[in-house]
Amino acid sequence: MRPFASVDVYTTAPASAGVDGPGFRRRLADVTRWTDAAGATGLLVYSDNTLVDPWLVAQCILERAERAVPLVAVQPVYASPYAAARAAATLTFLHGRRLHINLVTGGSRQHLEALGDAGVGHDERYDRLTEYATVLRHLLESPRPVTFDGRYYRLQAASIPQRPPAALSPRLVLSGSSERSVRCAEELGILRFAYPRPVGDYPPGGPLLRGNGVRLGVIARAGRAAAWKAAHERFPGDPIGERRHRIVRRLTDSHWHAELSSRVRADGDAEDVYWLHPFGTYRTFCPYLVGDYDEVGAYLAEYLARGVEAFILDIPAEEDDLHHARIAFERATRA
Repeated sequence: MRPFASVDVYTTAPASAGVDGPGFRRRLADVTRWTDAAGATGLLVYSDNTLVDPWLVAQCILERAERAVPLVAVQPVYASPYAAARAAATLTFLHGRRLHINLVTGGSRQHLEALGDAGVGHDERYDRLTEYATVLRHLLESPRPVTFDGRYYRLQAASIPQRPPAALSPRLVLSGSSERSVRCAEELGILRFAYPRPVGDYPPGGPLLRGNGVRLGVIARAGRAAAWKAAHERFPGDPIGERRHRIVRRLTDSHWHAELSSRVRADGDAEDVYWLHPFGTYRTFCPYLVGDYDEVGAYLAEYLARGVEAFILDIPAEEDDLHHARIAFERATRA
């Protein structure tokens, strides 16, 4: 399989919830192998209260991939910046590979309540994340012990063992869709991933989305009918899933979830390239692009023209998903 076109494309590692350990390891090994063979940049590793430790999942990925790297979701409530820096440095030391770190604040009110963090407001969580990332970066990059006296974190001459060389220092990115997340990414000078709106919502002709990545699914085939057949087989109608989606919407203060949810009613099950049915039935957390290679490629090209710099694809169901997605990306970069 030829690699993806010259744009950063990550896939998403499978979730551990609802499966046993051996089954999860087999599935993770498959998705890692497919991602590596496709020439994708790496795999996003989720982190929330229902999933196993993302750093240990990252270790499994590094053991199986020759090129693809884990994009590890890091949440301040789960680990101090020192613990995260040491974990990243340890994996780099063991494998001689650069990791990517996805900074997140957590959006489920129920999960935050379980950890005693529900009282921290949305914007304050991004204030804390900004400070967290600053400390993390100092620990990973400073040649001297780090002293830091902030609002949320304090260090006195702290250092981590086996600090990565500059060429292997982890890449930091951030996930979020709110105005505060935009400012956070700008303050840190890092790429921000968000769930995209339909491309027509963004004015054409300018780099509106420069410094941004997007997360979406792709179901592309040689013909439009074949693409939609595959889409409906993978994501059939699901009234129970619709009810679960409505419940989750009430339990989160996530801006992106509210924004996409508001579109589900208008979208229904229309067979447009931009498709929210899988999100509205609680089957996934991102919009999908569905159509033939040229349709999906043209849609991706519109995102690229507006400044999108990287993509995270949904969990591939089979290796052919990445084969078809790669063709659509090739059409996009030739458009």
